[in-house]
Amino acid sequence: MSSSFSVATRLLRSCPTTLRTSQYRLAASTSGRLSTRFYSATADQSPPADDVKPPPPAEEGGASELETKLKQKDADLADLTNRLKYAQADFVNLQKIAAREKEQTSLYAISNFARDLIGTVDVLGLALKSVPAEALSGSSSSDAAKHLKNLHEGVTMTQRELLKTLGKYGVTPFDPTGETFDPNHHEALYEAPIPGKEPGTVIDCQKVGYKIKERTLRAAQVGVAR
Repeated sequence: MSSSFSVATRLLRSCPTTLRTSQYRLAASTSGRLSTRFYSATADQSPPADDVKPPPPAEEGGASELETKLKQKDADLADLTNRLKYAQADFVNLQKIAAREKEQTSLYAISNFARDLIGTVDVLGLALKSVPAEALSGSSSSDAAKHLKNLHEGVTMTQRELLKTLGKYGVTPFDPTGETFDPNHHEALYEAPIPGKEPGTVIDCQKVGYKIKERTLRAAQVGVAR
């Protein structure tokens, strides 16, 4: 009986060691199975090497759109530059035209006044022509003859001063007798056949013409040979 007790005592003492060894073996076995399952699951989730696709290349749509926008901006810039050049050219031309018009206005500002004034010169000329040359050259000593001479001299001086004043502003008379008829400067009142005169030659000047600078202020009224 004592031997049976001793065997039982040894079994009880060896139980904790046996339990710990069994626990270690169970843990190792479980860990191995879990690791194997985890690895298998991970391997199963990975795609085959043949099914792995390379990353898609960078999209060219964005670069193409940017290039298109840059080209459009360059075209807009070129268009604006051309418009600016045309505007500058127009402005320069406008300045030149304005300067020329200002000069023309300054030169011909008195055209209307001069045109009216030469009418007065014409009247004075007609008054001088109305006096017979015999009345001026006669030896009469009467008061009427003296007054007529004085009046004629006064009218002559007035006409001369008016022409001198007009000349200061570039207004000058011209008589085209003997010249070729020019419709830009002459006004034909009649035509007549004149032997020895070429057709189109001015043979008579009924009323002298006037120019202001290089512009005809009033055409000369003439007779023309035909």
